[in-house]
Amino acid sequence: MLALKAENISKQYRLGQVGTGTLSHDLNRFWHKVRGKEDPYLKVGEANDRTQKGDSEYVWSLRDINFEIEQGDAVGIIGRNGAGKSTLLKLLSKVTKPTTGQILTNGRIASLLEVGTGFHPEMTGRENVFLNGAILGMTRKEIKRKFDEIVAFSGVERYIDTPVKRYSSGMYVRLAFAVAAHLESEILIVDEVLAVGDADFQKKCLGKMGDVTKGEGRTILFVSHNMAAIKELCTKGILMQQGEIIHQGNIIDTVKKYQSTFSFTRNYFWQENKTSFIGNDNIQMIKFEAQPLHGEILTISSGVKISIAFKNNVVNENIDISYILKNAEDVEIFASGIIITSNKDSENKTYNLEFEIPQNLLNEGDYYFKLIFGKNGKDLLFHHDDFGFEIEGEMMNGIFQRNPGIIRPQLSYKIY
Repeated sequence: MLALKAENISKQYRLGQVGTGTLSHDLNRFWHKVRGKEDPYLKVGEANDRTQKGDSEYVWSLRDINFEIEQGDAVGIIGRNGAGKSTLLKLLSKVTKPTTGQILTNGRIASLLEVGTGFHPEMTGRENVFLNGAILGMTRKEIKRKFDEIVAFSGVERYIDTPVKRYSSGMYVRLAFAVAAHLESEILIVDEVLAVGDADFQKKCLGKMGDVTKGEGRTILFVSHNMAAIKELCTKGILMQQGEIIHQGNIIDTVKKYQSTFSFTRNYFWQENKTSFIGNDNIQMIKFEAQPLHGEILTISSGVKISIAFKNNVVNENIDISYILKNAEDVEIFASGIIITSNKDSENKTYNLEFEIPQNLLNEGDYYFKLIFGKNGKDLLFHHDDFGFEIEGEMMNGIFQRNPGIIRPQLSYKIY
């Protein structure tokens, strides 16, 4: 049975304005409407691309979104900042209306979109539980019945009669999540709840969301940049880019698509085609590929297999490749290299090179290679530093917490 269905939904905003725009724009809209014509401002606007300056005063935060979610599905919505994920959740939660299209829902929706949404800072935690529960659609009888359970889950029993303006952000989000998670709704919508909170809260939060979907058969939509949490909780995924859905499917395929499309550098997998060229008269790149040694997704424990193919045009010389692996902060992790030909016998042909980065070495994060092609150990033939990949985090000691440091080796210990 369907829990949610989005049919051609789009959301347009006018930059720098509150409401629909100017009086002249509203009159223009009205004039088109009475004549039975389309809103003229639906024909203008640009995608919400934050990386470049636009010309239009209108932007499409979402454009032509279509999907169906079955009851009991756990769906992870992923994508880079500005992809439209939070806007989509606001539409599904009926915080705002779509510009075009319609959303069909089957059942009550509970949503946790921002920390403490609906909380009044001057009111106590107890009062805010009743206020927030009422906003989410709970009856007073239902809130009373679940009150002790909500407070116990949040871990703020000692401060429940203290005004929430004195709460820390962690206390805020724990109480807000506790209210939303205990609403007997058919659909739970959660946006980046793991961004705030300590390890214990993460465990309780993830455990509760797991119970909601696997134990109670309710539907959950979860937005997060934490791929480890997404993989743990969700069975299906939606990948968004600049307000559009570019992939839907099972969560493993969706995360793989995310890795290949949105790696920090532009090449998780790159292959020469008619419109792209990387190289010069000496060396022409054919392919760069980063694949997991174990499993299907690049993670801390998967290891990385690097495959490089290049066309060499320098004959009868000794060709070598050196490389430096750097992280997103431009810190050099390690350097290595190999001699391709050692007897001045290089040929005019395509060479293939493969090597492996061991599992449990690199920490989660973005990495890229600086490739250097040389001749006779001293002459530069070609260099390129835009081939990269992304390592996803994993659960460690029961939590999804990023450990500090550049590497994250798995060490063996003896206690005696």
